[in-house]
Amino acid sequence: MTLRPYEARDEEQAIALWLRSWQAAYPRIDFAERLEWWRQRWRNEIVIAAEIIVAERAGEILGFVTVDADTLYLDQIVVAPEHWGSGLGGALIGQAKRISPSGLDLDVNTDNARAIRFYNKCGFVVSGAGKNPISGRPVHRMSWRP
Repeated sequence: MTLRPYEARDEEQAIALWLRSWQAAYPRIDFAERLEWWRQRWRNEIVIAAEIIVAERAGEILGFVTVDADTLYLDQIVVAPEHWGSGLGGALIGQAKRISPSGLDLDVNTDNARAIRFYNKCGFVVSGAGKNPISGRPVHRMSWRP
């Protein structure tokens, strides 16, 4: 597996992986309905503001992480469902910490126990509460500081 900076040629694979990963995490939600919204957000918000690291093997993207070091915000960490629990997520968090060594913040749905356990294992703690502006679901703000 190789960790490297995102390139424009990665867009379709990254978007497809986002869809597959979120659909696996929340099977009752139709993320395909949100795909065009996500594509626009990816292009117009995330790619222009964040540093993105992708994990790939043999040309296939297995995961990625997006970090805006100016705001300390980790917007997305996406890992192919078949690689959940493999250490890939931890490697991507390690890259995020390298990009933003003074700390990281993220929002996670309060009902996503698997993700919360993962973030706790990576040194994040719950530091606040809020609501997802798109879904209206409650979220934890989680933070890591060195």
